[in-house]
Amino acid sequence: MAQDKILTIPLLPLRGIVVFPHMILHFDVGRTKSIKALEEAMVKDQKIFLSAQKDPALDDPGPEDIYPVGTISKVKQLLRLPGDTIRVLVEGLERAKIVEYTSNEPYYEVKVREHPNPKHLVKDSETEALIRQVVSYFEKYAKLSNRVSPDITFTLTTIDDYARLSDVIAANLVIKLEDRQSILNEFSPKKRMEKLLKILVNEIEILEVEKNINKKVRQQIDKSQREYYLREQLKAIQNELGEGNQQQDEEAEEYREKIKQLGLPQDIESKVLKEVDRLSKMHPSSAESAVVRTYLDWIVELPWNTKTEENLNLSDAERILDEDHYGLTKVKERIIEYLAIRKLRNSLQGPIICLAGPPGVGKTSIVRSIAKALNRKYVRVSLGGVRDEAEIRGHRRTYVGAMPGRIIKAIRQAGSKNPLILLDEIDKMSGDFRGDPAAALLEVLDAEQNKEFLDHYIDLPFDLSDVMFITTANYKDAIPRPLLDRMEVIDISGYVEEEKVEIAKRHLIPKQIEKHGLKPSEIKFDESAIRDIINYYTREAGVRNLERQIATVCRKVARLIVSGQKKSVRVTSKNLDKFLGRRLYLFDKANDKDEVGIARGLAWTPVGGDTLSIEVNLMPGDGALELTGQLGDVMKESARIARSYVRSIAEMIGIEKDFHKKYDMHIHVPEGAVPKDGPSAGITLATAMISALTNIPVKRNVAMTGEITLRGKVLAIGGLKEKVLAAHRAGIDTVLFPKDNEKDVEEIPENVVRKLNLIPVSSMDEVMKNALVRFPVPENRNKGEEENKTETHIDIQKAKDEAAVTVEH
Repeated sequence: MAQDKILTIPLLPLRGIVVFPHMILHFDVGRTKSIKALEEAMVKDQKIFLSAQKDPALDDPGPEDIYPVGTISKVKQLLRLPGDTIRVLVEGLERAKIVEYTSNEPYYEVKVREHPNPKHLVKDSETEALIRQVVSYFEKYAKLSNRVSPDITFTLTTIDDYARLSDVIAANLVIKLEDRQSILNEFSPKKRMEKLLKILVNEIEILEVEKNINKKVRQQIDKSQREYYLREQLKAIQNELGEGNQQQDEEAEEYREKIKQLGLPQDIESKVLKEVDRLSKMHPSSAESAVVRTYLDWIVELPWNTKTEENLNLSDAERILDEDHYGLTKVKERIIEYLAIRKLRNSLQGPIICLAGPPGVGKTSIVRSIAKALNRKYVRVSLGGVRDEAEIRGHRRTYVGAMPGRIIKAIRQAGSKNPLILLDEIDKMSGDFRGDPAAALLEVLDAEQNKEFLDHYIDLPFDLSDVMFITTANYKDAIPRPLLDRMEVIDISGYVEEEKVEIAKRHLIPKQIEKHGLKPSEIKFDESAIRDIINYYTREAGVRNLERQIATVCRKVARLIVSGQKKSVRVTSKNLDKFLGRRLYLFDKANDKDEVGIARGLAWTPVGGDTLSIEVNLMPGDGALELTGQLGDVMKESARIARSYVRSIAEMIGIEKDFHKKYDMHIHVPEGAVPKDGPSAGITLATAMISALTNIPVKRNVAMTGEITLRGKVLAIGGLKEKVLAAHRAGIDTVLFPKDNEKDVEEIPENVVRKLNLIPVSSMDEVMKNALVRFPVPENRNKGEEENKTETHIDIQKAKDEAAVTVEH
């Protein structure tokens, strides 16, 4: 049979070409083996086996690199070209499959089995439909691709043999080598047609997509060309009228290029380009052109899509925060927690952090360290004294001298879409007839709203959702409630003495030594000198004045060294006054002896804790109550409450029942020039009154704090840490504080707690037991018991209960 015919024939591997039966084509041959195979074919019957190699890049393919199915072809013509290259014209005859490689040198010779197309194929209805579909899709392919000659489509109508038809169509398709080879591999004409149909359908889909893309591109190009043509015409007309301005046209074109490079959303870009078109039509000397030019400068300089890569490594953040700041444990913990959540959620959703505390405690500097740890650009926006809403949202461009608000200015200054913006002194804002800037900040600080923040000047939505906002305040009570609700407040209390000493050693002294051009070997600070500077030359919660005083010492030392008087200086507590002069502050120390009518209270101030000496004097009179020492309304009320309480227990502690009618009472709190207020002096006032009325001294080593009620209960107070530290500094070893404040003791440094006797109290009964030299008792209960006078104690609350029962019965 014809299908079993085996031929021994030279093989010529082809690069990227698949030859089909009935196909005539020419190609160039330059490889030595291929040329020798052609020469052998010409010597014999001009027949050669053409098969594609799997990788066209191979110069010397082996048998495994050549497809086994190829085409027996006849060499029609050879033409030698310069450079040892031969151009060959061949005609494909029949399919064949390699059975065996008989020789590899000097050329490939193979045995192949012919697989000719069957003769006299019978067409059934299914085959006829398949043929029509293939021809129809090929005609459509020819129209779309523009790569097929119109003569081919005409030729197809004259071919009755669909086996040959499939080869002719396959030969004229511009498809991948693998797809062409898969068609050649198919010996069944019908299956070949089915495979062709699938390939044609796929190619037509791709061509249609390409056509749509080309159409869109062509439309855009046509539009651009049309705009360019009209613009050139407009330039020519303007030049003809003497109104042309080449420089302004070049400027407008430059703006267009910059705007396209920004990658703005389509709607925003179209609005901005309209402004560029307006600029190109304006006279260059008009005032409006300057306004538009300034506006466009703002637009192109904003970082619409520029970001810095954020560093969310917790260990790096901890290291940087610890290096830059000593103490501030709560703040550091909260920042690390924030970073952990940020890393897990990859989102800035959550409350804005507000650092609240007295001046000089490092609020601004720790925010700078946070930006450094996160690898975010840092921008500080000062809100102190801001009264106008337009400072936040910007002014509308209809106003002369309009400018964007501070938020957009900060974004431009950062040059990044995801900076860390510090809103400093947020409690110093205030509203007036021009609007409330705090209300404008509500949108800025709300992660649900700031994705499309609209500045009145820019008048385009800008995404602030990637910006990290941190705010600072001295007094959180001054922040408007709706704004405070959007923030998580972290209270930063003042530094204790030990923390200030460490900060001075680690940061302030090295910084000032370098700043003043000194060497570490030229100046040394003793720890005692640092403590004296803290206690006697500064009175603050932070370390700002401490740094100024250290700078003063450095200046004095620099002068001594430059003048040659000293080569190095050691600053001690003994020679400190030579550099800083006499001491500026003196702390109240504990009394030298127990005194009647004088009790030591504890107070909180913005610069830390302090002690208050409360004095009570009794004078014959008609019961007047005199209060001096610049006391506030709340403290005056505490004094009245304390007197009412003392009157209620007068008989129980041996005081005349009608003392309030016989004696005038004068209460004075020294340092009269300093205003004082608050309820926490209640138990101190009551103790001083009881001491004066009973003539029992108050212990000199006891200080106290707590609010008092009419029933003698002791209520919680604030600022326990600062108050206890003030007591420790004053040399007091016993502190009475409300029992409800026991949870605050853990905030006090351990070294201070170990040195103090901290006694929680819940009633004035406990206060008197611990504050007075002896407990006051009525004289009638002591008759016959004089020897136990100092050991007698009466439970006042129990006595009250007994009295109440007596009244009821």
